[in-house]
Amino acid sequence: MAVTDRTREQREHQLFAAAARYGATSEERRAVERQRDAGVAFPDSYDALAARAARLLDQQAVPAAMAVEAVRAEPLSPSAVYERILGVSKELQAWSFLPRGARAARTVARVSVRENGRELPIGTGFLVSPRLLLTNHHVLPDADAARQGFVEFEAQVTVDNTPQTPTRLDLDPDAFFTADERLDFALMRVASGPDGRPPGETFGWNRLSAQLGKLAIGELVNIIGHPMGRLKEIAVRDNMLQVRLDDFLHYRTDTEPGNSGSPVYNDQWEVVALHHSGVPRTDDRGRVLRRDGQVWRPGDGDDAIDWVANEGVRISRVLRHLAALPLGSRERALLAEMGPESGLQGAGASVGQITAPAPVPSPVAAGSGPAAERAEARAGLPGRAEAFGGDRHLVFLHGRDQQGEIPGQLRRDWTAGLNQGLVRAGLRPLDPEDVWFPYYGDRLVRALASREAVPRVVEAFAPTAADVTAPTAPTTRAVYEEIVANAATKWYLPPESRSAAERLGPGGLTRALQRQLSWLAARSGLDAWAIALLFRDVAAYLDDRRVRDDVLDCVLRTMPTSGEVVLVSHSLGTVVALDLVTRLSPAVNVVHLTTAGSPLGLNSVYDRLLIRGPQRPDQVADWLNVWCPADPVAIGCPLGDDWADGLTDLTVVNPHDRVHKINEYLSHAEVATSIAGSLQR
Repeated sequence: MAVTDRTREQREHQLFAAAARYGATSEERRAVERQRDAGVAFPDSYDALAARAARLLDQQAVPAAMAVEAVRAEPLSPSAVYERILGVSKELQAWSFLPRGARAARTVARVSVRENGRELPIGTGFLVSPRLLLTNHHVLPDADAARQGFVEFEAQVTVDNTPQTPTRLDLDPDAFFTADERLDFALMRVASGPDGRPPGETFGWNRLSAQLGKLAIGELVNIIGHPMGRLKEIAVRDNMLQVRLDDFLHYRTDTEPGNSGSPVYNDQWEVVALHHSGVPRTDDRGRVLRRDGQVWRPGDGDDAIDWVANEGVRISRVLRHLAALPLGSRERALLAEMGPESGLQGAGASVGQITAPAPVPSPVAAGSGPAAERAEARAGLPGRAEAFGGDRHLVFLHGRDQQGEIPGQLRRDWTAGLNQGLVRAGLRPLDPEDVWFPYYGDRLVRALASREAVPRVVEAFAPTAADVTAPTAPTTRAVYEEIVANAATKWYLPPESRSAAERLGPGGLTRALQRQLSWLAARSGLDAWAIALLFRDVAAYLDDRRVRDDVLDCVLRTMPTSGEVVLVSHSLGTVVALDLVTRLSPAVNVVHLTTAGSPLGLNSVYDRLLIRGPQRPDQVADWLNVWCPADPVAIGCPLGDDWADGLTDLTVVNPHDRVHKINEYLSHAEVATSIAGSLQR
């Protein structure tokens, strides 16, 4: 069967399925319409409104000053505050709305096939990584169909309303292709251009997000595509989300059949759905109706159908499906290019093989060559004896998830970040060889693994961060749950309704834990798994004396035994640092401590330190705590709210997709200046 015939047949199947889902949700839609008639602009759940407002504020889509102005005139309930913030976002768009839309449009391409000597447009697709394009299953149902296809970028008119010459690229399904009929998506690799560059480097790509808070009922959506194969067109802001299903969204907007495979954007130009079908009006027997009220027949053409809405596949469900696929390392590497919010960068295990904690490579026998060099390098690294006058030492103390890394490379990475800040401050950069770098990455993971009698293996078809990452040791599990709950409360997780709380039964605690992790992920933009794994390791370190002693003993092997120390720590390393100073040689004087991206503001953490509470250790002369408000690990900051006097809090803004990265923290001139000043005699 020809590709176009298969496309038509598949699209009709999707059309009837969309109509059935639309009919099944008529009561939800009527409830939404009644609320809107009553003046409720965003008739969504409390949690959905809270997550949406938080995402708008965190991404600065609504300036803080405008949000304050919108809510300060009168006392408001929390839900009313969220609605006001969403209202500001809906009514007032920054100047950047248009150029950001133009940037998003460059990622959208017309999809065509070669058939019987002709080139026929059959839909739309858009880049979701430097190399991968997303469209509908009913547009390109398999690799054979994709081999006949090609895409055209910038098939559009110029600002002078004249046709622009498009850029044509072939599809490369043999390098990567996956599709799902129920979710109606197909993801495939696009061949590089004549210059050898991946298409995303030329046209950009859409950073997909699995996080909550991208769209609320009542908000508007925007669609860019090639209706009926025409040059690129856009449906902007005359369209509204009506109903949110588990896997699909229903919205009103002007689209035509050629728009199959188009991205559906919110007003911040984040992809919220993959457009896949119009929703036709049907009679009581489920038959599609024409605009004149007669029963539609396939030969009547799509123009005759009485369209009542449109349906898109939720992008978070597409990402969840991709995360569960049993792929090889090459395919997983391609998915990882979709970015941190996709949740696919850590998708390293195939179905049924997600284990916790991650294994550490076996020690390599002594010898020569790269393997022996790597094994040898996993010990901590001392700095040069003559650095900083010989009696003052700079020490970097890393966080979790460094197992299997080469300390020399980590030390270079940290120094590179600090040197960026030094250069910005007009100061001389440092040599990595001058820095002490204790390394405990492998030791930590082995200590954690020793606590698990049997590695936890879960089915990957529906994994959650709470299911997979929670510790199995009862006391550690309790500490972990306390830390996660403490963090979620600090970030104003809305209280659960009484009816939901009363439903807590078997699995209820896991559900509550996942709700807290999802909230932290939505507020921060970090993956829920990354947050859960970090808090899990913090809990294990604090709860088990053997884990704590293993880590501290490992760090102490690569610490100066005398002189003055400038200690720079990050993430879990900040917790280790506060314990470490109590075990240093009396001949060591910590003249300065920097903590970056630290969980030390959580009482569930600082109450379990060796110093027993939020008080600056006597061994620390000067303390700078640097934190980013969007970093969920630093959620208890500023530390000055709880800790006794004697520390300085510094707020910085890190890139949204790198809020917790140590390189970003160290690259700020104020941070680098503080560290450099402490190194001067």
